[in-house]
Amino acid sequence: MKYQLPVKTLDEYLKQAKTIMKQTQVKTSSQTIYKITGFYKETEFQETSIGKIPKDWSVAKLKEIFEIQRGFSYRKKDLSEIPTSIRFITINDMEKEGGRKRDAKPVYLKEELKINNRFLLKKGDLLIANTDMSKGFIIGAPLYVDDTFIKQGRTLVYSMDLTKLIPRRSVNTRFFFYLLSWNSIRKIMKSFAQGTNVLHINHDLVRNLNVVIPPLEEQWGIAEVLSSVDRAIEATERLIERLERLKKALMQELLTRGIGHKEYKQTEIGKIPKEWQVVKLQNIILKSIGGGTPSTKNPRYWDGDIPWMTSVGIPEDDIYITKGERFITEEGLRNSATNIIPKGNLIVATRVGLGKAGVNLIDIAINQDLVGLILDKKQIMPEFLAYYLRSPKALTYIMAAARGTTIKGISRQALFNIRIPLPLLNEQQKIVNMLITFDKWIKLEKKRKEKLERLKKGLMNILLTGRVRVKVVEQGVSTGSSSR
Repeated sequence: MKYQLPVKTLDEYLKQAKTIMKQTQVKTSSQTIYKITGFYKETEFQETSIGKIPKDWSVAKLKEIFEIQRGFSYRKKDLSEIPTSIRFITINDMEKEGGRKRDAKPVYLKEELKINNRFLLKKGDLLIANTDMSKGFIIGAPLYVDDTFIKQGRTLVYSMDLTKLIPRRSVNTRFFFYLLSWNSIRKIMKSFAQGTNVLHINHDLVRNLNVVIPPLEEQWGIAEVLSSVDRAIEATERLIERLERLKKALMQELLTRGIGHKEYKQTEIGKIPKEWQVVKLQNIILKSIGGGTPSTKNPRYWDGDIPWMTSVGIPEDDIYITKGERFITEEGLRNSATNIIPKGNLIVATRVGLGKAGVNLIDIAINQDLVGLILDKKQIMPEFLAYYLRSPKALTYIMAAARGTTIKGISRQALFNIRIPLPLLNEQQKIVNMLITFDKWIKLEKKRKEKLERLKKGLMNILLTGRVRVKVVEQGVSTGSSSR
């Protein structure tokens, strides 16, 4: 199978690569200090079994570069319920398609276990998954042992679900981590899987996988460019997590204590500002509208110009609904239980996606798992109610009132009985504005993360094929600690 080539123009990626590398120009690899001085387009290629590669690159089978070694075979009783000095690395530490899962809960082995040195890991080691119960998302995917693992235990041991790639020659293992993470290689590795419910990788096929080998200094350079993007992605992820925690705390504060109040009163929903009221949801609703789904067997009901949605259409990170999931026709509308909710009202999930709520900015038809609420806007803003229904207090009530076995749902009457804190409209507007500002910030950072992920994918395509080369110069020898 030949490697895929990028679609985006090389000049665009070159410009973005230079920008991302401005902050990380000099790093240490092994005992040699390298510096990235720039990028250039390759013009001289050779034909190989895996396609065109630069003339000074080579192709080798994986077994010529690495020795393959299975991990530690353990029993459930070997696992420790509390942290120990022995951090046990398993496929549960891996993201789908490879890399460290940031939110994985560390697993530890009991201190008294005697473990052969062959199962120990150090920084810079490279692993691949040889077992998979997740439909092939992890099979053959790589995992690089970085500082995060080192900080989690004095001793690192890898499980039998993983295989260590032990270099037979001087290579940059971080480069090979990215090579094995690359979509083109992932497709090949997935094809080496065997089994039905539990997949196992065929190590004979893995050993004979053909891979490119750039010069050692360029291996470091490519890995450094891609890891710089990864660091930017992780920093953005951490910021998003902090913003989401702050927003949750802000919601709790604003929806219970309001803005600028000094006097409070105790109510059936807890302490709230003295000026606020508590009302049942039914007292601020002018009308409720149910939904349905036109028959999917009748093509005349679909692909019209009326937007239609299920609970999936209510965004997780935004209170506004701006589009439908599908479109139906006037005939589909007439011949089903679906109804159109006029724009500017509230749509609430009462079954699938229970508790999700959003304000529709367009006229939109809904399915049977949703209800549209036409609100008395002289009393309450749809946005304020959307935020309140998403709050922990409201969700606790909704989940407690839900009934059902396979899929739980809440009846309209139970939903209408929920009690709502009711500030004056001008304070509702201030609260909504503050929360919307946070939503916009979080969405901006998520878009930034998506942009970085697209950049990384594009850079992998051009750097790992050699279409764009990384200029690396040797600066000298480091006297500090070394790493691959």
